[in-house]
Amino acid sequence: MLDSLVSSKTKIKLLLKFFLNASNTAYLRNLEAEFGESTNAIRLELNKFEESGLLNSYSEQNKKIFKANTKHPLYPEINSIIRKFVGIDKIIDHIVSRLGEPEKVFLVGSFARGLDSDTIELLILGNVNKAYLDELIVRVEETIHRKLNIKQIDKADLLIFETNKIPALLLWSKA
Repeated sequence: MLDSLVSSKTKIKLLLKFFLNASNTAYLRNLEAEFGESTNAIRLELNKFEESGLLNSYSEQNKKIFKANTKHPLYPEINSIIRKFVGIDKIIDHIVSRLGEPEKVFLVGSFARGLDSDTIELLILGNVNKAYLDELIVRVEETIHRKLNIKQIDKADLLIFETNKIPALLLWSKA
């Protein structure tokens, strides 16, 4: 869907990198390694995003670090489009709201790092109906055309993720 609106594969990768998880940061050489593309193609797109104000940058140890500008008026709209592209909106609508009593839902794995993947990995903190979850996963996978890997966790598991600084994006919270 998104590739029919945005013809540049590099631009799509950058949108995923920075606008799915606003805490993601990256520099040019890092993106070159992640994307497997030339620095020139990436640099051109980064410059366009920065000139438009969608990305901010700062220097750190002779590196120019880029980060999404969450204060840009279009940030919420772009974030919403990217979430729909990935299928996160369907997951929240069709799974989380029907699970029982989840407290929080986190996106982890490739998407939390801003990389496209065939699998969406989620952590659910709280009590859920596991049998019903398995049934919902099958239906949502058919809708979003991606695999879902969902793991129920407790507060101790969450602490392990936080302690090890594993990228996790809070998608939904009960409170």
